[in-house]
Amino acid sequence: MGKVLVLNASYEPLNITSWRRAAVLLIKGKAERVEHNGRLLYSGFPLPTVIRLRHYVRVPYKEMPLTRRNILHRDGHTCQYCGYTGDELTLDHVIPRSRGGGDSWENIVTACVRCNVKKGNRTPQEAHMLLRHLPRQPYSSLYFEVSKQLKSGLHQEWQKYVIGL
Repeated sequence: MGKVLVLNASYEPLNITSWRRAAVLLIKGKAERVEHNGRLLYSGFPLPTVIRLRHYVRVPYKEMPLTRRNILHRDGHTCQYCGYTGDELTLDHVIPRSRGGGDSWENIVTACVRCNVKKGNRTPQEAHMLLRHLPRQPYSSLYFEVSKQLKSGLHQEWQKYVIGL
């Protein structure tokens, strides 16, 4: 039947759950339906795609680990200079390590071998290569789950709740 985006009482995304769990939260009165897809679970009960908890839940901040896999996923497995989407992708330091650039979410991007070699030991400005997207740290692991659902085209109604995630 599908996945359901769960929002906190403040409308910030918390997680993705099953339609069954969402239905239970709605029936128990712990959540309210924000969006539905028009399909009915049973007569008079539309199947939710986004729900909001009635009471605020405090969630501890958990930092995303800086790994090759997470960087590739954040950048959509695409070269951030030319847009190449093949298998031969590397990681590039925007400010080279030899110039004091460190390993951080804001300094590492996905690049194809050709662009990485072309940029070399220079900054993107010096190499006259523009970044397609400025690198930044993902807010949470929910970022990856939501982006996967949005790219599949199944839950476009989630877009307005996850901007900036």
